[in-house]
Amino acid sequence: MNFNKIEFVTYCIGNLSRRLGMTAGEVYSRLKQSGILTGYIVPSYDVLHTFGKDYLMEDLTEYMKEKGVLA
Repeated sequence: MNFNKIEFVTYCIGNLSRRLGMTAGEVYSRLKQSGILTGYIVPSYDVLHTFGKDYLMEDLTEYMKEKGVLA
C-alpha cells in the first residue's frame, strides 16, 4: 500500500469516527473485521478519493450497515 492510500484510509477512519461518535480504533476494527477496509476502501481508492467528504462518508456508512457493522 502506498502513502496516498494510507493517508486516504486514515482520512476515512478519522471522519467516520467523528460522524459515528466512535473512537478511531473502533472504526478501524469494524472496517477491518468486515473486510470493508481491504475489500472496498483500499482497492477502490482510485474512485473513492475523488468523492466529496459528505458523499464518501454516506457511502461508507451505508456500506457498513449493509455488511452488518452498524445498526
